[in-house]
Amino acid sequence: GMDLISEIRAIYDNYDFDTEILAASIRTPSHVTAAALAGADCATIPPTVFTDLFKHPLTEKGLEQFMSDWAKTGQSIL
Repeated sequence: GMDLISEIRAIYDNYDFDTEILAASIRTPSHVTAAALAGADCATIPPTVFTDLFKHPLTEKGLEQFMSDWAKTGQSIL
């Protein structure tokens, strides 16, 4: 898993190999974070995981509050 990515990253860095590490079999947003922390340069991820990366409870709450406040102004950008 992620330990392997960390080991590969250490070896490549030790010998200054000019290559990139591709993390595969990523299945959750936390896997994306773990792969990045382990030193992966990129990852193959399913579309649903990609869109899930944009979701966070505080972001959702902030968007709801913003949209509510905006609606109260009666303004429109269109």
